[in-house]
This record gives sequence, C-alpha cells and structure tokens, in this order.
Amino acid sequence: MSARIINRPRSRRLFCVAALGALVAVSGCTASNMTKDGEPIDPLVVAMYAPVEGEPFRVPAVPIAKVDPKLYRQTVTTPPTISAEPGTIVVDPYEKFLYLVQEGGQSIRYGIGVGKQGFAWSGTAEIHDKQHWPKWFPPQEMQERDEYAAQFPDGMDGGPKNPLGSRAMYLYEGKCNANNLRSPSCRDTLYRIHATSEPLSIGKAVSSGCIRMWNQDVIDLYDRVPIGTKVVVLSTGAPQSIESPAMVELPMQIGEPVVVALPASPAI
Repeated sequence: MSARIINRPRSRRLFCVAALGALVAVSGCTASNMTKDGEPIDPLVVAMYAPVEGEPFRVPAVPIAKVDPKLYRQTVTTPPTISAEPGTIVVDPYEKFLYLVQEGGQSIRYGIGVGKQGFAWSGTAEIHDKQHWPKWFPPQEMQERDEYAAQFPDGMDGGPKNPLGSRAMYLYEGKCNANNLRSPSCRDTLYRIHATSEPLSIGKAVSSGCIRMWNQDVIDLYDRVPIGTKVVVLSTGAPQSIESPAMVELPMQIGEPVVVALPASPAI
C-alpha cells in the first residue's frame, strides 16, 4: 500500500516546502537527514521541518536527526480508543501525541511535550483564543516557584526566547464565546497548546502542564483549527477510550505507511 499525500490548496509556504524538498532530494545524505539508526529521512520530512520563512522572528529547523521518527507529523489510522468527531483535537499525554481527527478513520498525528508529574491537566475544553507570537504571562504560582518566570510579572513580549514560541491556542471550559471570555460562565484553564524553543523536549514530560509542539507543527495545527475547536486531553495513565473508563493498553502502530501531512491553508 503506497503512501497518500494530503492535497491542500497551494500557498507560498507550500511552494517553499516543495522547492526545498526537491533540493534535499538531490543533495545526498548528510548527518542532518539521517536518523539516529543511520536510516535516511524522507526528503519531504526534512523540508517540512526546515527553517520557516516569512515570520517576524527566526524559526530554525527542527533537529529531526536527533528525535524519534514517530514524533514526525504524519497521517495515521485513528486509534480505536479515540471516537471523537472529525475536527476534534485529542491529546494523549501518555504516548506524547496530539491527534487532529479527520474524516475516514484517519488523524493527523503530531509529537508533543507534556506536563511533568504534578503539573498535567486532563479534561475537555475548547479553543477560544489564538495568538501569533503571543505575549507570555506566567501565572502567579509559577512566578513563586520559578525564578525565571518571576522576572516577568508584567509578561514577556513575543519572540524567539518566549516560552510560547510562534503560536499559542488557549483552552477554555464552560459556556464561552468571543464576548464573554471573562464572564463567570467561562473559565480559562490556563493551559495552552503552543510552540517551544526547546525542540528536544518534544516526546518528554518536562513542561509546567501545557502542550508543547515544534514551531513547524504548531503553525500547521494553528492554520487547520478554528476558534471553538473541541480539545480532549486524556489522563496521563495508559491510553483510555473517550467513551469508556476502561483502561486499554494498545501497541504502537508499526509497519504502516508514513503519510506526511503537508502545510495547511489558513482555517476560516
């Protein structure tokens, strides 16, 4: 069975990725496009995680040769433990994956970094704010336990040193809309899906609870999902069905074609 590439409307970013992919294809294998096991990395994957052009700040390439290939963005069969509607985001902190559920039993899967022990959050929320190069406002409790966060009581402007990176999506609970985000019926969970300036933290539990992604992946996800997108964050235990409380341990998908999810056109 051959891999099927997702066709998306062409954009300047997609053109750049295609051109860079062609360049990588003729350049031969180097240390930067070989896996830790010495296997060549698909040129499209190399291009997908190349430096991002057109941003107000520098977005460097992801050091994909140093990470597990299972963390690359790819289209997979939706795990049987996930029965969410298409368009839903499902976060599995146990396996360190974020799934954007698609039609036809497929999902776009992204590798993520999650909260370390004691800082993880689980539940159901919705995205009700999206920000490019967001300002970071460390919560008061974070300022009290973290010397670095304490330096920014009034927040840190967006930029390459900002812990939220190039994009952030803000998770809210309750009855929320654009006009009532500060009302008693709508609660900011204080958890975000955002980028990271520490690419090797992806696949690990090291954050203060938020969901980290590579800049290239969070930009892709940001462009695919609108305000109001449902987000289900599973518990940090073994994989669990959304509909059933029974705990189910599943093997990792192995031997299926890796189908790369191309960059997205902006969500409406």
